[in-house]
Amino acid sequence: MFYIANENDIRTGRVTDVYFERGEKILKAKGLSKHVSMEIRTKGLPAKWEWAVFSGLEEVIELLKDKPVSVRAIPEGTAFAAYDPVMEVEGNYVDFGLYETEILGLICQASGIATNAARVKIAAGFKPVFSFGARRMHPAIAPMIERSAYVGGCDGVSGVIDAEKIGLKPVGTVPHAFILLVGDTVKASLYFDEIIEKDVPRLMLIDTFNDEKFEAINVAAALKDKLYGIRFDTPGSRRGNMGQIVKETKWELELRGYGNVRIMVSGGLDEDKVRELQEVVDLFGVGTYISNSPVVDFAMDIVEIDHKPYAKRGKESGRKTLLKCERCGERTVSVYPANIKNCRKCGGTLEELMKPVIINGKVTVDLPSAGKIRDYTMSEIKNIKKA
Repeated sequence: MFYIANENDIRTGRVTDVYFERGEKILKAKGLSKHVSMEIRTKGLPAKWEWAVFSGLEEVIELLKDKPVSVRAIPEGTAFAAYDPVMEVEGNYVDFGLYETEILGLICQASGIATNAARVKIAAGFKPVFSFGARRMHPAIAPMIERSAYVGGCDGVSGVIDAEKIGLKPVGTVPHAFILLVGDTVKASLYFDEIIEKDVPRLMLIDTFNDEKFEAINVAAALKDKLYGIRFDTPGSRRGNMGQIVKETKWELELRGYGNVRIMVSGGLDEDKVRELQEVVDLFGVGTYISNSPVVDFAMDIVEIDHKPYAKRGKESGRKTLLKCERCGERTVSVYPANIKNCRKCGGTLEELMKPVIINGKVTVDLPSAGKIRDYTMSEIKNIKKA
């Protein structure tokens, strides 16, 4: 069998920690049903991040809709910092406390993946980046991985069903196995051009057998103006100075009239390697670094009981909201409802980022497409100069 939980397991709270079941059982037996507000935020971000990208909200809405709760949240794609509240769930605790494990699971990993995708996009100088990493994780969560990578900034994903679920066409070339079976890179490229649909860019893998420069020249001569680009997926043991290899290949292609051929690099890339190559490379394929991103360690805590501020040690009681200055972009945490209207930094008007998405079980927003979330993410990170 496959060791996965199905949708019904998630919706019914079966993917929870047992202590939530036990707490709920006792509370119900003793008639201790109290109205609470629980906020979600993180006390710190991983890997020296100064900011992260919020993702996974759509699935939380899917989980909590039609339950007697209300939810406020920042939009998916919003950049946030440690201690910024990102979501609040309000209602009788016994109606939703069981779902804490699922709620956190839906946003912790998704936000980590979206953040690393955004960081790679910045490192690439906003050149195209494609997510190739779903194979490194359990296939059951591949659609979540690729959606999070896409809304975080990737321009496309390689998984077939993953792309389908977010309204894209999958991207990719061919595997090395195909070229090995054909036995020749140029012949494999011609077969690709003959068989594969014409709307698929002719982006050919050129490092299977021979030197990348000469294979690039040979493939360009065979496909001519049909060739969209060439992809370097050279093993680390053979790479040498990849930036110099790309420069050399570009020179030779331009010298022969193939200056429009784009160069893609993939294989073992992280944001530092992408940053090193971004001046000479046109497209990037990034796998494990994005799919295996560290999670954002969100916590979900009671901050109000029966409409009175109340929280455990180490937590600040009272409902809160996150505000953004429409002029300078400064973020401010305030009590909720907000008691400040103007930015302390520049005096600009503050906009409330945490808005109702569910009221008494009814979804109150039109869920944006993955593409619109991605556009919003890009607007959020465009002024961040360094990841």
